[in-house]
Amino acid sequence: MMVRSDPAKDTSRGQTKKRKLSRSALNHPPTNTHKAASEASPNPPTPQSSSQAPESSPSKRHKVQQPSTGTLSMNGDSASQTHPPVLNPDQRPTDFHSEQQLFNRPSSGTLFADSDGAPVAFEQYPQRNGPQIMSINEMYNFAKPNLIDLTNGRGPATMTTVQKRPIGMAKPSDSSTDSGPKRLVVKNVRKTPRTDPEDYVNHVMAQLEAAMSAIMTDQKLPVSNEELYKGAENLCRQGRAARVFKSVCDKCEQGVSSRFKDPLVTLASISEDERLLSAVIDAWNGWNESLKTVRCIFYYLDRSYLLHTKSLPSIEEMGITEFQEQVFANPTLKPRILSAACGLVTTDRQGKQSQSGHALLRRVIEMFHKLSVYTTDFEPELLGRSSAYIASWAEDRLATLHLPQYIKEAQVFIELELKRCDSIGLDTSTRISIETYLEDLLVGQGESQEKLLHASDILRLLQADDREALKSLYSLLQRKNLCEKLRSPFETFISEQGSQIVFDEARESEMVVRLLDFKTKLDSIWRDCFASHEGLGHSLREAFEVFINKAKRSNMTWGTDNPKPGEMIAKHVDMILKGGVRAPSTTSAAAKETNNEDGDMSSEDEDAEINKQLHQVLELFRFVHGKAVFEAFYKRDLARRLLLNRSASADAEKSMLTRLKSECGAGFTHNLEQMFKDMELAREEVSSFKSWTEERKDDKAMIDLNVNVLSVSAWPSYPDVPLIIPRDVEQAASVFEQHYKGRHTGRRLTWKHSLAHCQLKASLPKGNKEFVVSSYQAV
Repeated sequence: MMVRSDPAKDTSRGQTKKRKLSRSALNHPPTNTHKAASEASPNPPTPQSSSQAPESSPSKRHKVQQPSTGTLSMNGDSASQTHPPVLNPDQRPTDFHSEQQLFNRPSSGTLFADSDGAPVAFEQYPQRNGPQIMSINEMYNFAKPNLIDLTNGRGPATMTTVQKRPIGMAKPSDSSTDSGPKRLVVKNVRKTPRTDPEDYVNHVMAQLEAAMSAIMTDQKLPVSNEELYKGAENLCRQGRAARVFKSVCDKCEQGVSSRFKDPLVTLASISEDERLLSAVIDAWNGWNESLKTVRCIFYYLDRSYLLHTKSLPSIEEMGITEFQEQVFANPTLKPRILSAACGLVTTDRQGKQSQSGHALLRRVIEMFHKLSVYTTDFEPELLGRSSAYIASWAEDRLATLHLPQYIKEAQVFIELELKRCDSIGLDTSTRISIETYLEDLLVGQGESQEKLLHASDILRLLQADDREALKSLYSLLQRKNLCEKLRSPFETFISEQGSQIVFDEARESEMVVRLLDFKTKLDSIWRDCFASHEGLGHSLREAFEVFINKAKRSNMTWGTDNPKPGEMIAKHVDMILKGGVRAPSTTSAAAKETNNEDGDMSSEDEDAEINKQLHQVLELFRFVHGKAVFEAFYKRDLARRLLLNRSASADAEKSMLTRLKSECGAGFTHNLEQMFKDMELAREEVSSFKSWTEERKDDKAMIDLNVNVLSVSAWPSYPDVPLIIPRDVEQAASVFEQHYKGRHTGRRLTWKHSLAHCQLKASLPKGNKEFVVSSYQAV
């Protein structure tokens, strides 16, 4: 941009308009200067602006000496001059001699100059002899100056008084033209375009169309991507986005038709389905690559115009739609593509699918998702074929396989189908539909349900203890919520097997051990195979309770509960409390090996093992209705263990008593607790008796006699058997009775010799021996 200064309109500095006098007037004689001035200026001069300084100020006009050699000439517009020295108003003379030297004039004229050194006027002074000195007052007094017209009549009619420039004001520029107000003119220096904008638009459109043609034919682009992108952006910025997008759509339509559709239609008539499907996938991949390049070039169009225009699709959506409409929706190609895709699924189900075929199937399904034809076209076709295939498989297997084989193959078939849905990328809705077909056709409908719930077949599985088949059976039935229907065959199995154990007289002594093994087996089946199903757990407990209390119909039982289980459970507890960890608790080989070990087991481990065995026995005890039978036998065995001191652990005895009290209540264990108290009192009584005999030093009680005084109501009743005992024993017994009656009045003692035992010492030829025998054996 260039700026021109017009002096005629420049008023920024507030200077007084000043006319420069033509220097050609300096050639006139100085004698008539006053007259010329009066003639040229008939009117007194007037100031041009209110901001001008008074004319008489000495700061702007200076009196200078005109040297004798100075000449001034004007020839037209050119002039030559020898300038006299200029006096700076700030530099005043300091003494008389310097002032005299400065103002000595060889001529009678004085030239006045402005601060810039230009001559302004010439004043005439009278001729004087010798050097003349101008006083300072005369020098700086300009009240009534006489001005001379130096323009020869070419200037304005009225001469203005030369005004002084205020102090601090910038000096006007030294220009030969009029120094009036200046005007700024702004000019546009940008070059006018040399070409028509339409020519540029057509040129860029031709470039873009050529590039689109190259992309559609898979050729090299004629220009760089950057130049194409910039051209497309420029057209969009100029409001040509709609035209550009229409051109892109037309080129894409032509490219898909000529490059992909026509060759595929030709190939469909001469090739098989799988080869055609592979060609379609290659075409789809090639189109995606081309579409990616198109989107890069027209990215600005896509983001600035199409994104904000809801009625128009993006470039990617447009490209996918073109391929879907021209290739997939083609009447010749569409049925072949769907048939080939479903055929790959069938081949995979038959186990004949190769690795390349599996990968091809995944890419086909991904293409269906991208083209938005998966739900509308492919899924219905696949589900129809899948339903027919599953029904055919089920019909064939139900007719030829037994229950164990059918359960196994059905479970594997379902797992493979669901795994295939995940591996080839089928949609969740397709997976759910196929799973529904599998459950209905293989488990929940008609013959399949009858096959799975056949009671005799389930009983054979339970009897054979086929855990895998039972687990698969439960898993199949769980899909259709049919697990409750297993309760009936499960209860039947428990009742039959348990009754055989209870009524097996040949192995009656092993009843409790066999029942414990059977209970452990049922718990394992219920937990591992039936997933701890609540209903089947109730069936297990109910069936166990039924058979363990079931009695044979006879005149002896009168239809009451079977007393044998209670009796045998009490005997088994007696064995545990007498034998400790060596008591038989199971018939399994591993358990027998453990029980027969003589290993170094600590007392803590031994107590833990005894408690475990007692816990298992109590689980059976809970099912027994005849707890009175158990109490009777348990009391008798407990009395024998206490009297003969045969308990393996006193802590185990108390633990069992606590468990029984928790199960049956305090009334059930009242007599049992009294038995333990009697044993404590008996030990105190014997200790008192021995102290009493030592004080008396009675020879009649010299034998070591231990007496247990028992309460008749708490202990079992025993028959009174007459027995002739040795005299020494009889004398010691009478001494003890005398001592006891002395301490306790009103009590009567009855001796039970059948419960007594003796410890005999014998001297034999091979050494001394001790024998522990019953009272009958001793006598």
